[in-house]
Order: sequence, then structure tokens, then C-alpha cells
Amino acid sequence: MRNRERGLRFCVYWVLLLELTNAACGFSSPLITDLDGNSENKQLLHRRLKRSWVWNQFFVLEEYTGTDPLYVGKLHSDMDKGDGSIKYILSGDGAGTMFTIDGTTGDIHAIQRLDREERSQYTLRAQALDRRTSRPMEPESEFIIKIQDINDNEPKFLDGPYTASVPEMSPVGTSIIQVSATDADDPTYGSSARVVYSILQGQPYFSVDTKTGIIRTALTNMDREAREYYEVIIQAKDMGGQLGGLAGTTTVNVTLSDVNDNPPRFPQKHYQMNVLESSPVNSTVGRVLAMDLDEGVNAEMKYTIIDGDGMDMFDVSTDPTYQVGVITVKKPLNFENKKSYTLKIEGANLHLEVRFLSLGPFRDTTSVHINVEDVDEPPVFESNVYFVEISEDADLGTTIQIVSAKDPDATNNSIRYSIDRNSDPGRYFYVDITTGALMTARPLDREEVLWHNITILAMEMNNPSQIGSVPVTIKVLDVNDNAPIFTKFYETFMCENVKAGQLIQTVSAIDEDDPQEGQHIYYSLAPEAANNPNFTLRDNQDNTAWILTRRSGFSQAEQSTFHIPILIADNGQPMLSSTSTLTIQVCSCDDDGDIMSCNAESYTLPISLSRGALIAILACIFVLLVLVLLILSMRRHRKKPYTIDEDDNVHENIVRYDDEGGGEEDTEAFDIAAMWNPREAHVGKSRQDMQPEIESLSRYVPQTCMMNNNVHSYMLAKLYEADTDVCSPPFDSLQTYMFEGEGSVAQSLSSLQSLSTDSDQSYDYLTDWGPRFKKLAEMYGAKDNNGSL
Repeated sequence: MRNRERGLRFCVYWVLLLELTNAACGFSSPLITDLDGNSENKQLLHRRLKRSWVWNQFFVLEEYTGTDPLYVGKLHSDMDKGDGSIKYILSGDGAGTMFTIDGTTGDIHAIQRLDREERSQYTLRAQALDRRTSRPMEPESEFIIKIQDINDNEPKFLDGPYTASVPEMSPVGTSIIQVSATDADDPTYGSSARVVYSILQGQPYFSVDTKTGIIRTALTNMDREAREYYEVIIQAKDMGGQLGGLAGTTTVNVTLSDVNDNPPRFPQKHYQMNVLESSPVNSTVGRVLAMDLDEGVNAEMKYTIIDGDGMDMFDVSTDPTYQVGVITVKKPLNFENKKSYTLKIEGANLHLEVRFLSLGPFRDTTSVHINVEDVDEPPVFESNVYFVEISEDADLGTTIQIVSAKDPDATNNSIRYSIDRNSDPGRYFYVDITTGALMTARPLDREEVLWHNITILAMEMNNPSQIGSVPVTIKVLDVNDNAPIFTKFYETFMCENVKAGQLIQTVSAIDEDDPQEGQHIYYSLAPEAANNPNFTLRDNQDNTAWILTRRSGFSQAEQSTFHIPILIADNGQPMLSSTSTLTIQVCSCDDDGDIMSCNAESYTLPISLSRGALIAILACIFVLLVLVLLILSMRRHRKKPYTIDEDDNVHENIVRYDDEGGGEEDTEAFDIAAMWNPREAHVGKSRQDMQPEIESLSRYVPQTCMMNNNVHSYMLAKLYEADTDVCSPPFDSLQTYMFEGEGSVAQSLSSLQSLSTDSDQSYDYLTDWGPRFKKLAEMYGAKDNNGSL
């Protein structure tokens, strides 16, 4: 009886525990009966139909930190008599690792620390077995162990820290950014996951909505130029912000973006600049800058010249990188014309905002004074280019153009003119060094060079580095100085059976001249062939002519070749003509007129000519050849005598060269006859061992030129001859002296015109020179003795 009461108390204890648990969690109470089947209270209880053992949902708090296993609950079957014959087992999630059951009593314990944020519930299966046979006493059933939440997680900003921007000068309440914090606790259980936002740092500039986390501006007129960056710290606290709640923070970096609220201003109201007058167009003079506290597109500027006397001479542009105004040269400057300029420059913003126009005007002006500095400029010609026409038969020294240049500087230095020889390699022209008169220096030939493009240089006397230049284009005009000639060599072949009046050749000619009225060439037989019985000529009046036969019956045996002189004349003034010969060969042809052979039949010697006569003819020819060779050999060894008296010209026989001559045996150095009378010198005579440095100037000079008062023409003619003649002796190296060697330590080295003679010399000292000079001493000594006798 006592054991029965004890079992009843245990069951009642367990039933009461389950009732309390179910009541706390809102679950309905299962059927509970006592051991006798009578009700424990006066109320009507439901009867359990299927299961005969007690179980339900279990709840356990997370984060248990005790040392003993945490008691979860108890399982009990009605078939358990308390004698240990029933064995309880667990299976499912966490069975054996997270949860254990006492196989005899059915007590369930948690043996590991539980975390609801990792797993909120566990589903397990329970079964009662016969301990002896391990046979299930009841079907297996599931039950759930739920982990109850505690406030063990603070709110976290998963996307922080944040970066945001807001335009400066924004009105109060302008939304900037929304922050969001997440709490891992159970939002359905208590206030552990209810988050409230607040601002810890960033007041009074910004505010945050406590529920939504939206950050807004809290002050007006926040100026980026005063402060651009702000660091705002936002806090999120759970438990609705109550005391004891957990909190997390994040940082929001707020940047004030720029708006165009600052007008540009020049730091200087007056600029002073200098520029060289030689500065090329588009070169930079200086820079001006209108300061703008804004940045980016709000600081973009446009500079313009709005006034001043230099608006036509200078220009201003905007540097897009640094937003500075670049002043450049617009037109060439001239110090002598104007020494200074004044500009009024305006700088204005390109992008304006209407709500800030009251802060303007968004433009500013400054003045720029530019001084033009003088430089030593090269001479400037009156014309940028010259074009000249000259006839090709112009005389040497003819002035074809006078060029003029002047020094643009105030000093007005003297000018010297010259020709750039790279532009006139043929040296056809010469320019007067002082007057700038351009003259011909060589004969011109239109047929050789039609156009001459030369460059004339003008140099300052006081500063040779200052050189100006001008191109001169010279066109050589044509004169009728070339007679027409055949375009090619004509060799005509004619059949023996040709008929009278038959065309055998068409000839054409060319004239290198180019008359303005066009070329027209006339053809006719030469006077000596005007009455030619065999052929005639017909002028076609189109610069061609036909050669026609006058008769038939030509025979190759009688005459195989005919030479027809043809007179060709042009239509120029004066008319020029030339005579060309047309060669006509008579050929044997077949019936179709095709040439078979044009060679004449070979003739045999007459039978009456004897062999002896033939030998005599050959012997005469041989004798004549021997005589010719003998005469040529004698002429080759004949020594050519001097053409003038040597005594009369001995003082001229001194020529200076840069090398040493061969003494008296040097016969190739010069020709004294050519020096005495250059016009009679042999052109073919030239020194073999060296080339003369300066060539002859007078061999081609006409006598009229020597009498001409025009010194320039004479010098140009001499220059032309020096450039073309490579055979005349070097006159410019000839020096004539009245005395030779006097005043020198060595005295005169020449024996010419010496007053001393051999008889005045004493050679007695030769006997003192030893046996090598004994013979020489005896020869001269004997001569002296004989002379004294």
C-alpha cells in the first residue's frame, strides 16, 4: 500500500509539472489519470485513447552556464511499473550528443551549451522497450525541444561603415542615407530584437530617425568651403532602448558636395606683362587666373577680352585643366609701330545655379598692360617674292631686277646683299652687294634651264647674324636661236621597180625654240639639189614633208645610194635654217614589193690588170705609209723654241706656288709666253703635276669688254671665264719684283742679272776640303792660271 502511494505521488508530481509547463506555453493539458482510474479532481477529464505514456513539448533556456547537466524534462509510460522492466531510448536531432535520457527513469538532460541563434529547436523520437526482450512496448513517438531566447546578441550594422554625400547649403531635413542594424535574437519573444537608433557623434549638423535609421541634415547653410567632411557615429540599441539593452555602433562618413555658390574673383586688378616683338603668332604672352572657391564644373571659367587697344593684336583662351586664361599673340608685333597695349579681360563661370544668383555676379574683370620689347630683327625686303622675266640672249651684266631691303629696327643698319649659292649652283646670277641690283653672270639658255629659283640674302653690316631672305623666280624668255633639225636619222630604202611620183619617206623636224605664235617648219630641197632629176620634196604644211620619186627605172647596179640635202627652216625672227641629208638606198625587191637585198653587187678586177701592176700599187702604198710614220716620229722629237726673247722677259719668270718647284728643269710649271701675252697662249698647254688654283679670266673676254666703263660687267665676265676655263695659267699667282732677296740674310738666291762673274770668284778654298775636291780644285785653279797668263 505504501509503494502504491509513493508511485501515485510521483505520477502526480510529473503530471503537475507538465500542466504547469503547458499552461506557461499556452498548450492544452493532456489526459492525466491516477493508478485506480479515478479522477484527481472534480472536473471531467478526457480519456487517453492511443498512448499509454506521458510526454509533451519541452522548453529549455539557451546559454546555460552551469556545471551540471541541464534538466529538460521527464518521459514516463503507463506501462512502467517502476520495477525497471522498461527501458527508455532517444533518437533524432542531438540524441546522445546534445541530449541524454536516463533509460530507467526517463529523465532528459542537456549536456551541451545551447544557442538559439544557431538552432532554435530539436526534434527527437522516444520509445519504451522491454528491458529483457528489447521489444517495443509502445510505438515510437516524436517530441520537440524548443530553445528559449535570452538577450545575448547586440544589434550589428552589417553594411557599415557607410559613405554618403549631400550638397552643401541643403535645407534642414534633407535625407542623406538610411542605416540598418540587425539583432540575432528572437523578434517574437520579448523585446530582445527591438532596435532603436540614436546619434552619438555628428550633432548638431545631422539627425537620425530612431525607428527607420534615416540620417538627415539638421543645420542650414552648411558650407563645403568651410568644412567638407563629417564623421557621424550612429548607435543601435535593443530592448527598445531600455536600460540593460545591448548596443552596436557604426560610422557614417558624410561629404558635402560642391554647388556653385562662390563667384570668381581676380586676385589682382592689374597685370604687367612683357613680350618680344619677334614672338610668333599663337605664342604665349602670359596667364591670368580668376580664383573660384568652388570645384569641378562649378569652377569652370571662360575668359574673354572685352575692351582695350590690343583686342586685334592679342587673344585669350581658357586652359581646361587649370582654368587659367592664356594670353597669346594674335598678329605679328612691331616695336617700332607700337610699344605697349592694354587689355581688359573678363572671367565668368559657365554653369550657374538659379537659387544662388543672389550671391553674384558670377564674373569679374582685370586689366593687363603688355609691353612690347625691341629685338634686333633681320632685314625685311619690300616684297615677299619677286618674279622676273629675262630674254635668254641678254648680255652678261644685264640688270634684271633691283631688290631692296631695310632694317626694321630703329638703328636702321646698312644692308649688304648676296645670293644663296645653294639656290644658284650654276652661278648664273650676281647681285650688287650695296645696291641690290640682280644681274646676269653667265649666258642664259632657255632650252637648258627655263626657270631659275634663287634666294637673295640681306645681311646687316653691324650684326651679320641677322639675315633676311626673299625668293626670286626668274623665267628665261625664248629667242629664236636654234635651227630646226630632223627628229631622227632617216635611212630610206627604195625598190628598183619604184614608180614615178611614189612616196618613199615622210620626214619631220623639231625646233627646241618655243615661239609664241607656235612652231611652223618649212621644208625644201637644198639649192644644190633643187633640180634633182631623181627625187622631189613636198611640204605638207604640218611640220612634215614627203620625199617622192621623179622617175622610175632605178638600178642598184648603176647607183645603190642617193644623198638628198634638205633645207629645214623655222618661222622665227630671224628665220633659222639647217640642212640635213637624207640617205636613200636602192634595194632589189620581189613582185610584192618586199625588200630582198640592199647591198650592191661586188665588182671583179678587169682581166687586163696584170699581177705586176697590182704589186707596184701595193709597194707604193707601203712606201707612203713609211714616210708618214717617219714624219710623225721626227715631229714628236722636235723641241719647240720659245716664241719671245727670254732676256726681255726674265723679270716675269717668277711664279709663286704653294709647293716647291723642280728648279730649272721644271718645264711644266708655266709657259712664259702665255704669261707675256695670254691671248696667244696655247689652250692645250697645262701643267701636269698640279692644277692651278685660279683659272684664266681673260681668254674669253672680248676686247670691247676691256674698254667698257662698267666695272661690274667686266668683273662678271672675268668671273665667268674663271669658272669655265680649266687650262689657262694662274695669273693671280704671278708676282713681279724689282729686286730679289735684298735685305735678306741669305741675300739674293737668283743668279740673274748678277754683277759678279766667274773670274771674280776665288776657288782656293777647294784645296783645303780634302782629296774629294782635289779634281775640282785643279780644274778651277788651272782655269784661273790660264786666265792670268
